Amino acid sequence: MGVSGAGKTVVGEALAARLGWRFLDADDYHPPENVSRMAAGVPLVDEDRWPWLDRLNSLLRESDARGESAVLACSALKQAYRDRLAAGLARFEIVYLSGTLDLIRGRLAGRQHRYMPASLLESQFAVLEPPAVAIEIDAAEDVRRCVETICVRLGI
Repeated sequence: MGVSGAGKTVVGEALAARLGWRFLDADDYHPPENVSRMAAGVPLVDEDRWPWLDRLNSLLRESDARGESAVLACSALKQAYRDRLAAGLARFEIVYLSGTLDLIRGRLAGRQHRYMPASLLESQFAVLEPPAVAIEIDAAEDVRRCVETICVRLGI
């Protein structure tokens, strides 16, 4: 979890590949209305996110029911969002990719996201509720080191 540009997708893909787990990118599951809002520079509100989070939780529960583990890259900026994602799961671990506004702004300046404009970054930092219990990773670290730290902290 973390703000846009923290490295959720690249770290999540590398972690899933290392562990042989399914990788899910939450960005792939936003309904068209949410994508349109964000593409227009309009931040989502909770009501926009609930159906999306419920769909993600359903995907995680399906994997769990099959005895499979998954890595989900998702902003999950608020505790209520993380609680909704974790509902009904046997095990749910949070990895928080934290970074400064300057670091993340610099990353976003050098990339083009398919619908998330850099102009929404400050709104993400404004609503961010850092988790009380999580594996916190410095987003400035290289991907290999992030994955190593996560695996050690997970005991894998």
